[in-house]
Amino acid sequence: MNLYLGIDHVQLAAPPGCEAAARKFYVEILGMAELPKPAALQQRGGIWLKCGMHQVHIGVQVDFTPATKAHAAIRVLDITALRVRLAAQKIELIEDEALPGLDRFYIHDPFRNRLEFVEAQLLPAP
Repeated sequence: MNLYLGIDHVQLAAPPGCEAAARKFYVEILGMAELPKPAALQQRGGIWLKCGMHQVHIGVQVDFTPATKAHAAIRVLDITALRVRLAAQKIELIEDEALPGLDRFYIHDPFRNRLEFVEAQLLPAP
């Protein structure tokens, strides 16, 4: 019996005092909506974001070290428009080798965490 329904959220770590930079990047630049954190968790800092049907949580970690290999992969509808939007903000895009049926690239958030963006592509008929 499969008990797993899918991913509820991904948490990325950030240093103390990260909230303003997280909002600028994730809300203003990427266009995610900020979600209210439960009152019991607000004193921990960080922010919660809506990402499609899922959530991304930016959590404060005192001894923070960025995730430079581990990453969240975020599926998008128009990766070309996202490339243009990020380039206009002077955010470095890191292209990777193509995978069959997938267009993708990486960026780093303001805390140097690695993020991957992917869009499924139509494969030619065999």
